[in-house]
Parts: sequence; structure tokens; C-alpha cells
Amino acid sequence: MQMRMIFGIISVFISSQLWAGDATHVVYQAPEQYVSETFANTLPASSTLWPDATLRQDLAAVLGHKPSLRFKYWGADNKTVWILDEIGKDRPITAGIVIDQGQIEDVRVLVFRESRGWEIKHDFFTRQFSRLFLDEDHDLSGRIDNITGATLSVKAMTRMAQAALLLHEHAQKEEYGLAHAR
Repeated sequence: MQMRMIFGIISVFISSQLWAGDATHVVYQAPEQYVSETFANTLPASSTLWPDATLRQDLAAVLGHKPSLRFKYWGADNKTVWILDEIGKDRPITAGIVIDQGQIEDVRVLVFRESRGWEIKHDFFTRQFSRLFLDEDHDLSGRIDNITGATLSVKAMTRMAQAALLLHEHAQKEEYGLAHAR
């Protein structure tokens, strides 16, 4: 009897540790692989965007919190790839977002760490972002349908898409300015 009780306590402990740990940490695609796939295996050099005060203010309004001090991205011609993290409910969701000529070309969940809301990884959800752009109020040009039980994950993906579009716009201005300053 005592042995069964001990095994029961041990199994409950192990289960709780798995749940508290990274049992929900699922890598769907490595960020490096996503970037490489986007540029047909010809990986451009990464660049870093250091947001100025205006961009930081715009990003804070979109994200609802202070943005990072710098953002790493990959770009060629008018296409950029952004790997961004945003908290859904409790943990970060990592997404890859491709912007081509100011419109979203692709959105993909790369790493999902939440206990619920994983449905956002499916194509039926992510394809809603295709060809969307930012309007003058920094909102997406189209509506993103919610998924019952995944509201916070949907909101996180929407914020990341808006942020990527803002970042792309500023990266393109910066590249244009640098190219013409030489």
C-alpha cells in the first residue's frame, strides 16, 4: 500500500513538473530555416533596425508595451523577414513574418509555448494575413477572425503582424536613405 502511494506521489510530481516546465514548448520550424526557405536558400545578410523615438512610440501603441531596442531582420529588394516574439497569455509565441512591398506575404507560427491557442499555427488562420497592409492609423487593412479559445494568441499574432509592417516601412526608408547617402 505504501509503495503504491509513493509511486502515486512520484507520478503526480513528475506530471506537475512537466506541465510547469516546457511541455508546451513546440518548435514547428526553426527560425533560420524559415528565413532560408523564404529567400530560396540564398540567405541575405541579417541587418539590425534601431527604432528612433517615433517608431518606438508607434510600436508601443501597437504592441501595448515598450518595444525592443533593436530588431534583427533579413532583406533583399523590397522583401523583409522578421522573427518576432510576443506574449499570448503567459508565454512568448515566435512568429516569422514576410513583408513584400509593404504587404504581408506570409505569416507562420515558428515556436508555440502557450498551453492553449495552438490553433493559430494552422493555414486557415495564418492565410488571413496575406496581402494585408497598414492603414494610416497603423491598423491592418483587413479583419482577422478570432478562434474560440485562442483569443490571446490571435491578438498576439495580430500585434506581431502590425509591428512587422511598421518595421518593414522604416527599414525600407533607412535602406533608401543609406543607399542615396553614399
